[in-house]
Amino acid sequence: MAGESRRRDRDEQGRARNARPRDGLGRPLPYGTPGVARQPEGVPRTPAQSLAEAQRLLDAGMPFHAHEVLEDAWKSAPEAERELWRGLAQLAVGLTHAARGNAAGGTTLLDRGAAAVEAYADAAPHGIDIAGLLVWARNLSGRLTAPETAPETAAAPVTAADTAPRLRTAD
Repeated sequence: MAGESRRRDRDEQGRARNARPRDGLGRPLPYGTPGVARQPEGVPRTPAQSLAEAQRLLDAGMPFHAHEVLEDAWKSAPEAERELWRGLAQLAVGLTHAARGNAAGGTTLLDRGAAAVEAYADAAPHGIDIAGLLVWARNLSGRLTAPETAPETAAAPVTAADTAPRLRTAD
C-alpha cells in the first residue's frame, strides 16, 4: 500500500539486516529482483580457506563478496595479523569501487589497503603475494587517478574479474 513503510529486517539479536537483493558488486537492487546471494557472515575458515574463497569471488568479478570473506578473516585473525586482513578487505573494496565507476573511492581504499598490507612485506604470511598486491594496487590506483589530468576522459569502471589481483604466490 502507498504510504505503508517497509519493516526493517532484523537478525536474532535485533541488529538490522538488509534483505534487499544485491548485484555482483554489492549494489542494491529493487525489492523482488533476483540478486546475488550475499556471503554468510561469521563463517569460520582457516587463512588458506579464506584466501581461496576470496580469490574465487574475485575471479568471478565479485570483489564486494570477497571483501566480506576477508572481513570475516580480519575479525577472527590473531591480533598480529588483523591489519593484514583488514588491508586485504580494503583492497577488495577498492576494486569494488573501481568496478562501480567510483574512482575517488577506489583510489582511497586501494591506497589504504596497500599501506596496511605493506607492513607484512618482509613476512608475507600464508603465501600472500604482498609485493604483487602492492604493484597491482598502485597500478590500479594510478589508472583511476590518471584521468584527473584530462577531465574529458573520465574514468570508466573497470571490469572486476579482468582486474582482480592474485592473492597468493602459489595460486
